[in-house]
Amino acid sequence: MEYITFALAKGRLAEQTMDMLEQLGITCDEMKKDSRKLIFANEELGFKFFLAKATDVPTYVEYGAADIGIVGKDTLLQENRNLYEVLDLGFGKCRFAVAGYASARALLGKNNDLRVATKYPNIAKEYFYHKKHQTIEIIKLNGSVELAPIVGLSDVIVDIVETGSTLKANGLEVLEDICPVSARLVVNRVSMKLEHKRIAKLISGLRELAAE
Repeated sequence: MEYITFALAKGRLAEQTMDMLEQLGITCDEMKKDSRKLIFANEELGFKFFLAKATDVPTYVEYGAADIGIVGKDTLLQENRNLYEVLDLGFGKCRFAVAGYASARALLGKNNDLRVATKYPNIAKEYFYHKKHQTIEIIKLNGSVELAPIVGLSDVIVDIVETGSTLKANGLEVLEDICPVSARLVVNRVSMKLEHKRIAKLISGLRELAAE
């Protein structure tokens, strides 16, 4: 039996994915042990699993190093890889939003050079350039983007918002919603053809669980 390999985004998404798979009878006891191994296997069922940084998961799937990936929609939008996005798993829910001081609301929708700080430049470009037709200057940051409007680096930010508590604690607020975000199952295009029967069965089972 050929292995079907999963690339899982490290952290809570991986844990929630394994919980769902266990409900389908797909387990991997090796992953529950304190181990330095990088790849884990269920030899009996023919599945392999490895954990990766979220931003790398679409790359592993696109190039066929993994047949299936589980990663947030935010990462898929930012990375824009050539793969099949086949299922919204319904967990890891949050949203992309434009946020800033309430006074910045007046700047949105005007064709001025708005300064936008974000970890997700591709998503910010897509939203402002193509949906709002607004000229912006993007400032790429890697850390806490909430700091940018506070210190005057940007007018607004584009970021993932879960509860909004960090924004509120710093006098900021959501100004516009961009799109919802949740965990998605993606599949390599070649793997979908070569292992269609097994992958389709897996997708069907996960779809039923996600609908509950």
